[in-house]
Order: sequence, then structure tokens, then C-alpha cells
Amino acid sequence: MMYGYGTGGWWMMLMPLLWIAFIAVLVWAAVRFIQPGSGGRAGARETPLEILDRRYAQGEIDDSAYTTARARLTGREPSTS
Repeated sequence: MMYGYGTGGWWMMLMPLLWIAFIAVLVWAAVRFIQPGSGGRAGARETPLEILDRRYAQGEIDDSAYTTARARLTGREPSTS
């Protein structure tokens, strides 16, 4: 008599696939959460205005260069005051 051999074969084939899928999900999650430079915004890049604001805040550019560049990016004329 064959006690329980009818459905046991499926589990023998399915279990390795489930383990492979489980390990793949763990690796994907580790890469997703440990990836450097994401800054909480996965896949998002800085806009030109954000780059300009950051460079101005860090002191890389002066007031006149910031005003001129911001006016060009927004399509407005810089104020001459």
C-alpha cells in the first residue's frame, strides 16, 4: 500500500521554489532599504530648482548667480532692485 504518496510529490517540487522565492524577496528588500543615496525618495531625482536651492544654501553660488539662474529656470525676468 502507498500511504500518502499521492500528493506528497507536489510538495517536494513546490518547497524548493517557495524557498527560492522567499530568499529573492529578502534580497530585494535588503537592496531596496540599504541602497545609498535614496534619501527616502526611492527613484526620485532632484529637480533643477532643488539643485539650485541646495547649491545656494551650501554657499556654492552667490546671490546674483542664484537670482539669475532661478529666473531662467522659472521663465521670469530677474528683478533689478
